[in-house]
Amino acid sequence: MLAASSQCGAEPPFSLFGVMKLKKMKKTNAARLLDNLKIDYEIKTYEVDESDLSAEHVAATAGLDIKTVFKTLVAKGDRTGIIMAVINGADELDLKALARASNNKSVELIALKDLLPTTGYMRGGCSPLGAKKNFPVYIDQKATALEKISISAGLRGQQLILAPDDLIRAANAAVADIISCFGTANPQSATSTR
Repeated sequence: MLAASSQCGAEPPFSLFGVMKLKKMKKTNAARLLDNLKIDYEIKTYEVDESDLSAEHVAATAGLDIKTVFKTLVAKGDRTGIIMAVINGADELDLKALARASNNKSVELIALKDLLPTTGYMRGGCSPLGAKKNFPVYIDQKATALEKISISAGLRGQQLILAPDDLIRAANAAVADIISCFGTANPQSATSTR
């Protein structure tokens, strides 16, 4: 059996199974919010590849099923301002559907350069929890069919795994059908890398 300490007596920051030990890890705003709400979650760490921040790559690197990995896209509605959409990592956001769900006439993704100043999060680490402000969050209905889903913890290299109902409660989110149907050309659909 492998010992969990180094020759100097200090514990390594990772367990033998790749889950970072919480006492050595700085918690993100998203994790602190879940703690405050007494919501159970797991933090899964993975090696970051700056050249590929896609949800598909995160799933493969972290050993997660892509069906359970959800990405957060940030958009701006013509009536409501900034909103967040949480969709499966392999799906495309339907901007018209998001506009309908959020009572906007139109919605467009914000520019990448505006992500950090708007949310406090950078590309590849955007979470629907713990942003600079409590923006409205819309979660695709596919999430509710799953026992657990994975979202960014608010930092590249960390995913939060939790029950969809707990995420809905923590984010005060609305559930809606906001993804594009595959096989149809829709100029109003959008994809982005987390």
